[in-house]
Amino acid sequence: MLTKAELQRLRSLREKKTREELGFFVLEGEKVVAELLAAKFSFSEIYATPAWPGAKTHAITVEEMARASHFPTPSSVLAVGRIVRTALAPGALDRGLTLALDGVQDAGNVGTLIRIADWFAFDRVVLSPDCADLFHQKTINASMGSFVRMTAHTAELARALKKTSAPILGCDLTGDDVHALPPLRDAVVVIGSEGRGLSPAVAARVTRRVTIPKFGGAESLNAATAAAIVCDNLRRAQARV
Repeated sequence: MLTKAELQRLRSLREKKTREELGFFVLEGEKVVAELLAAKFSFSEIYATPAWPGAKTHAITVEEMARASHFPTPSSVLAVGRIVRTALAPGALDRGLTLALDGVQDAGNVGTLIRIADWFAFDRVVLSPDCADLFHQKTINASMGSFVRMTAHTAELARALKKTSAPILGCDLTGDDVHALPPLRDAVVVIGSEGRGLSPAVAARVTRRVTIPKFGGAESLNAATAAAIVCDNLRRAQARV
């Protein structure tokens, strides 16, 4: 049986401030919980109704789940995980491929970008502090199992980029054709926010601007779509050598 204190804690984890204070995040839904378990993520608590076929630490009723749920239609499982943040080591951006997110505030986009980095086997993702929370339910849902497989850091992006020796690629309408990228073993791909693009401080650190050729009338591309095209071309260029 869920106590009043347990119920209050589970519901309060919807808020970023509470997640940071308590050091835990909450995740709800059969698919996403199963994906993280399959990726070997270790939850501290799993609350589940009889309909959930997997492991659980707390058996609760459908009525209790409805009170704890973050959704209008509750699922059969709600899991709690510990928040662990990994500091970005000095010189880390000099090596391998990095996807850097500059003020991407939509949680779904952040999760999709993490999934894209996983698809193209990037070494890490770096989020600026004003990005959507890495431990938001929507971020984790959109990233799927990539949330576990990808190493993600939060760092002051302009400062981190200032100290890297790797090429820093930023999307710009006046940039070089992304399809003509040379092979790059090490690189940082920077993706700006949905509304304003790259912040001035980060844009000043870009060493090469690239553009995705436009053939139609659309004003712009979704941040995740643009990132996928740039990442794909980086990998294609590597494959040519």
